[in-house]
Amino acid sequence: MNTAALDRRALGRRLTELTNASGLELARSPLREPAAQHARRIGITGAPGAGKSTLLGHLAVARAERGRLGILAVDPSSPKSGGAILGDRVRMDELAGASELYIRSLGSRRTSDGLADNLPEMLDAMDDFGFQEVMLETVGVGQTEYAARIQVDTLVLVLLPDSGDTVQAMKAGIMEMADIFVVNKADLAGAQKMATDIRRIAAITRHAPGDWLAPVLLASAAQPESIAALSQAIDSHQAWLAGGNLRQALQLQRGRYRLRRLMELRAAEVVAQQQAGFFAQPLDQQLRQAFEAADRIGRDA
Repeated sequence: MNTAALDRRALGRRLTELTNASGLELARSPLREPAAQHARRIGITGAPGAGKSTLLGHLAVARAERGRLGILAVDPSSPKSGGAILGDRVRMDELAGASELYIRSLGSRRTSDGLADNLPEMLDAMDDFGFQEVMLETVGVGQTEYAARIQVDTLVLVLLPDSGDTVQAMKAGIMEMADIFVVNKADLAGAQKMATDIRRIAAITRHAPGDWLAPVLLASAAQPESIAALSQAIDSHQAWLAGGNLRQALQLQRGRYRLRRLMELRAAEVVAQQQAGFFAQPLDQQLRQAFEAADRIGRDA
């Protein structure tokens, strides 16, 4: 456990710098030394209105005593103004005052995958500041959660009773991406049926020997024992990852995502410069430089 006090101001400045950094600035940034430790990463995703923030808040309370805990909550940005409400912190008031807990709301800005601009770099910064665990809440874009899948170690999919997500899960392959299924607001009618339907789908899904079998849990903010069961399931999945040495494969996938995202950012910046008439060098030369810088980061990720 990290014994040094958390420098919230320094961390806040660092995350703000990364939030506003351009693709070119990220490409030109010096290679960082590997962090002394890597935080456990837990993703909470699901459709809007599924109760992700409330569930995450109660889960964080249950796990806060284990060490320094960070929460990065992504809110949707307006496609017109670029602004975001950033209301997740309001729904986590019960966490206020914890000295080793840090909450940061992020606007999704230019991304369309439920995450936020430059999120991989921000997650690395959390490692640099000695966090033992980081929880990531996505925007809740429905079933396009591949990006969230590779950014976290354990992905929790939150569903609502009778919400129609079962059909969407079968269509989009979410069954293969989620590590834990949670039917939230379990006191509502239809919760047990929803859980049974998900278990039925999971039972006919092919698994290789030794694969993780995602549990299906019922949860409610009014039932502390259900939050404890979810926390235990996360621990079990983390232990399974460690036993199979699977984090190395995740690191490779994260490096590839970072490379692709950096190329997308840089290409968008170059095109924007061209439209504004600010070019100091040909388009192909700028793109070639961006690709070379992105490739360097991908090799060293």
